[in-house]
Amino acid sequence: MTDPWVALAADADPGARLGQLRHAHEVFTTAGRLERPVRPVVGESWRRSVRARVSPDGAALVELGADELGPYRDGHPLAPAMPLIRELMSAYARDGEHLLAVCDAHGRLLWVEGHAVTRRAAGRMNFVEGARWAESAAGTNAPGTAIAVDRPVQVFAAEHFLRPVQKWTCAAAPLHDPHTGRLLGAVDITGGDRLAHPHSLAFVQAVARAAESHLALLAPSPAGDAVQLSALGRDEALLVAGGRKIRLGRRHSEILVTLARHPEGLGGDELLVELYEDESVTPVTLRAELSRLRRLLGPELLLSRPYRLSAPVDADFDTVARRLSSGAVAAALSSYAGPLLPGSQAPSVARLRHRLAGQLRAALIARGDPGLLADWAYSPWGEDDLPVWQALAAAVPAQQRPALLARSRALDTEQR
Repeated sequence: MTDPWVALAADADPGARLGQLRHAHEVFTTAGRLERPVRPVVGESWRRSVRARVSPDGAALVELGADELGPYRDGHPLAPAMPLIRELMSAYARDGEHLLAVCDAHGRLLWVEGHAVTRRAAGRMNFVEGARWAESAAGTNAPGTAIAVDRPVQVFAAEHFLRPVQKWTCAAAPLHDPHTGRLLGAVDITGGDRLAHPHSLAFVQAVARAAESHLALLAPSPAGDAVQLSALGRDEALLVAGGRKIRLGRRHSEILVTLARHPEGLGGDELLVELYEDESVTPVTLRAELSRLRRLLGPELLLSRPYRLSAPVDADFDTVARRLSSGAVAAALSSYAGPLLPGSQAPSVARLRHRLAGQLRAALIARGDPGLLADWAYSPWGEDDLPVWQALAAAVPAQQRPALLARSRALDTEQR
């Protein structure tokens, strides 16, 4: 099995794996030791569950009563996607005696629908609307873990941290705001051993993508006065404002990136320090650049005294930073098109470029996800990144390790 997020390969024997996992769970909860065949994603989740002091014999708590659930659910950003989610999943859930569930970003179940007998059985472990199934409350489970790691994940039987949940198998995928990337919740399918197949994870991933696309169509990105700035992976930034797409020159790109980072504005002397390494550059030179930029953008967008932009800026580098700060590492990496203005030596741009790349690569190494590490390692900016290659070698299955270790040794030799 090559996908670490899938619980069982298509040809695996669920019964044999269940016995192994129950033994491993008992060893972990009594001795704190991880044993095979516990997957890394599950082992890390078990550790988080222990740190959160979740009892393996505990239960999820119902946090939203009927009087609170209705209004909260009706106003939730995922509510408009529910008709589509039902259309895609209800027959699958009903015919297969499964449940579809949608939770918010805090792991609280907002909708639990499906086969009546299965709902009653799930209710005995509090898998009900209003219950909180975040990892920190209910241990390892598909919707809670999908939110915690911001990745689609399948959890099989005794991989669940709570013993009362170990009769169940589930697969879930996170749901994001299509415009901001903000985590909104997760969509889940829960049932018995028949869900222990790669197809269930692929299915729920497809539903999540369709739901996000549906939300994007229902609420297009607001035009208004917002300005979009794309500066990752390119030496010349792209600005979208007032229905116009403007490709900026290098110096104008640096000015826009710097002003986007300082919405309160900068004085001429402050901007000079942020943009030029060469102290011999005069304020006259900067004013000439700003004058040319104002003619390009229009006087209503670039203001002076202090220099600032008159409209809010939606910048791609801010999106990456925002997703990183919320712990959405996979989403941050998916938004990272490359280093910020890689050819720029402007002090403010160089600082931001190094900080953003450093924070992202540190998060990837800490996460230890082989897929995400490989995305970075095999990118143009990551091909010589020794720590990432070493982390990738440590994260992959043993049979894939020799080639990666050889690559790491070669890089180590080259960089000495």
